[in-house]
Amino acid sequence: MSIFVAKVIGTLLTPGVLLLIGLVIGAALLWSQRHWRVGRRLLTAVAVVFALVAISPLQPFLTRTLENRFPANPSLPAEIHGIVILGGAVDQYISQGRHQISLTDASERLIDGAIMARVHPEALVLVTGGSADLGRPEPSESPFAATLLVELGVSPKRLVVESQSRNTYENAVFSQRQVDPKPGQAWVLITSARHMPRAVGVFRHIGWAVIPWPVDYTSTRGGDWSNLDFPVLRLRLFAQAIHEWVGLAFYRLSGWTDALFPGP
Repeated sequence: MSIFVAKVIGTLLTPGVLLLIGLVIGAALLWSQRHWRVGRRLLTAVAVVFALVAISPLQPFLTRTLENRFPANPSLPAEIHGIVILGGAVDQYISQGRHQISLTDASERLIDGAIMARVHPEALVLVTGGSADLGRPEPSESPFAATLLVELGVSPKRLVVESQSRNTYENAVFSQRQVDPKPGQAWVLITSARHMPRAVGVFRHIGWAVIPWPVDYTSTRGGDWSNLDFPVLRLRLFAQAIHEWVGLAFYRLSGWTDALFPGP
């Protein structure tokens, strides 16, 4: 399946998009003398689903299961060969339009990458990520991320920039081609905790052993499922979790990973 088709399917399966479609269709059917009952049922279903996401433990459970898959702050070797920072921490379109680097809510990927680079001055620092928006292939994200890392003290001589990848699978494949990691080398992979299972699955599939370093947590480790005052935040977190669960299934069916839910 092409990346274009995958992106379209991923967009249509976004909970917010599905709820919006249901809301619009339901409201339109209310004005039909023949189908107003169908419209009422559809709007009721939309309200029930939204309430389920907003006040039930479903979203925290889905998010926490992803984020707890790999341990935080794992032990690292005394010497590491490289640090791989996956894209997603920079909004390149706003950065280009405003002429300053604009970070997303995944900014910990770059922050932790810069900290680790300072602690391990022997390591290469690879930033990977082009444009995930097929309608706007330019600009790429990774050059902006590299610029920020330099401003945070990382030497340009240590940086490797991969700027053509459009998804996690290409992140791994294109980066591997660029740095040609050797067996026995220690490479650390930095990405959001919820995204780590899918990312590790891809890297393992292509034969690149990495040490997972999850960041950007949005859940506690235990059973807390607060944020009841923020249903819109709940919906966004639910959409992020569904994106990853659907992505895990899609990557497994595409043969891009060897396991449905990769773990330690």
